[in-house]
Amino acid sequence: MEATPSMSQLIHDWNREQPDIDKPSRPVCLDDETLRDGLQSPSVRDPEIEEKLELLHLMAEVGIDSANLGLPGAGPRAKEDVRRLIREIRDQKLPISPNCAARTLQVDIEPIVEISSTAGTPIEASLFIGSSPIRLFAEGWTLDDLLRHSRAAIDFAVKNGLPVMYVTEDTTRAAPEVVERLYRNAVECGARRVCIADTVGHATPAGTRALVRFVRNVVDQTGEEVKVDWHGHQDRGLGLINSLTALAAGADRVHGCALGVVERVGNTPMDLLLINLKLLGWIDHDLSKLKNYVATASRICDWPVPKNYPVFGLDAFRTATGVHAAAIIKAQNKGDAWLADRVYSGVPAGMVGLCQAIEIGNMSGLSNVLYWLEQRGVEPDKDLAREILRHAKKGSRVLSDKEIWEVIGSHRDDIKAGT
Repeated sequence: MEATPSMSQLIHDWNREQPDIDKPSRPVCLDDETLRDGLQSPSVRDPEIEEKLELLHLMAEVGIDSANLGLPGAGPRAKEDVRRLIREIRDQKLPISPNCAARTLQVDIEPIVEISSTAGTPIEASLFIGSSPIRLFAEGWTLDDLLRHSRAAIDFAVKNGLPVMYVTEDTTRAAPEVVERLYRNAVECGARRVCIADTVGHATPAGTRALVRFVRNVVDQTGEEVKVDWHGHQDRGLGLINSLTALAAGADRVHGCALGVVERVGNTPMDLLLINLKLLGWIDHDLSKLKNYVATASRICDWPVPKNYPVFGLDAFRTATGVHAAAIIKAQNKGDAWLADRVYSGVPAGMVGLCQAIEIGNMSGLSNVLYWLEQRGVEPDKDLAREILRHAKKGSRVLSDKEIWEVIGSHRDDIKAGT
């Protein structure tokens, strides 16, 4: 077998020439919002509790650090689901730190206190309130109102033993002086984590970098050990790059949902975030179960995966184009799976437990057909291969396995009949 050259000899990585984002100086942590923010989409189905438990276990298996389990103040079902999920984390010793959402209202915080006390498990209270001038104008709020509500809510949560993450909605459109006053107030009251929310997906990478650095400076000046989170949305399609930028700029933790599912166009896709963090070398998680996490989220939320969705869409590692297929086949013939996984792919399929798929269509070549036959244990007869290719060239789409087997059967019948 021919020795494969080193990665640096085969792939010149321009991403490392003048990187826009540097590797974070602090550990990367991830918070999964699928069971809370994700379920706010008007197009999803709220899964049954057993389905939520299934997804919770998969979160742990792919290395997600924490999860928002819901807003128990929303009603009896939400409260009971959170209670059951907390018991699962406790009883199965899952390496997931739980948090729950609440408005800055005592009525929302009380159910979290009750569940935490009963289970004997700390639950981080994610207390959220609007912060942008447009939101204040629409609601008729003043900054003094925000400060007062925040103070009362944080005080109540802290006095009842809950760690607090203080979340400012629409932070990316809020004025610096408002952000600073709200966060200083929150830290003074006992919050030990603050969350910058790009609630309407307004931020660009430059804006993300500037805001995270600003907030990092504000909380560091308090002298308290305060963590900074980033919660990004996809309205401008920038959720993923903004999350990576936030980590590089000093965020301790970023949020995401499986497949990016959330209301409107969603938020940072957790699965793609994990993929990119792994490829950047910022984490070293085993992502072989990530396909199960994605498939489970899709099934239980009734959220179909687009065919061209990166990595986990039907077409992500699938080709019927002759030139592409030939390159993959030549790489495989060198006996090197690493090479075959990268010659026509920026993401190695094997990293997530998948593989390249070569099919036969009207843009295929003979190599596609021969490979298809070999993979299924059919003698790679060139006359048969040409017959299959002839059928493919007449069509306007990729042949199904059933159609190819029918051509094979017909060809064998012709041989037996001597025609």
